Amino acid sequence: MQAPEREIRASYGPSTITVYQAYSPALGLPAAREGWFPGAWKRDRMTWTKPSFLWMMYRCGWAAKAGQETVLAVEIDRNGFEWALRNACSSSYVPGVHADRAEWRRRLKRSPARVQWDPERDLHLRALPYRSLQLGLSGEAARRYADEWTVSIRDVTPLAREIHALVRDGDLDAARRLLPVERPYPAAAGR
Repeated sequence: MQAPEREIRASYGPSTITVYQAYSPALGLPAAREGWFPGAWKRDRMTWTKPSFLWMMYRCGWAAKAGQETVLAVEIDRNGFEWALRNACSSSYVPGVHADRAEWRRRLKRSPARVQWDPERDLHLRALPYRSLQLGLSGEAARRYADEWTVSIRDVTPLAREIHALVRDGDLDAARRLLPVERPYPAAAGR
């Protein structure tokens, strides 16, 4: 069975979903240690979350890119995640979804969340033929994410580096066994 063109794949349970973010150690390590985003975390700027572990690895270069050396698994309340999806606007104009570009720009400006679809990645971080969600949060959504929706924060940098080492060594089966289990999330995929 072929994957849909757009699909939210994530680790989730009955009440929470895991999203990933990468930060500098100065921001990421205190967040993981404390289990919440400390005051240095900017609640007034756009923050991008990724339900896909491998897409996060692509974005942060297996935790090697400057300013992205600490990878966090942020477990958030599913009700909050779904609120963000319901209140999101596509990060790009979509004919047929938006009446015109002006309407899309107005909606984008007032939306507290953005949906962006980027190619999913394999273990070698090569693009796959289907797209994975990035969910951008700003304003009210960013504040609620940090202060209300976050259930726990774990530093998964060691896991990222272990998987990357196995990939470099060509042991893809062992690398796959360590990946977080992600499955299709029961939400409207075409947002």
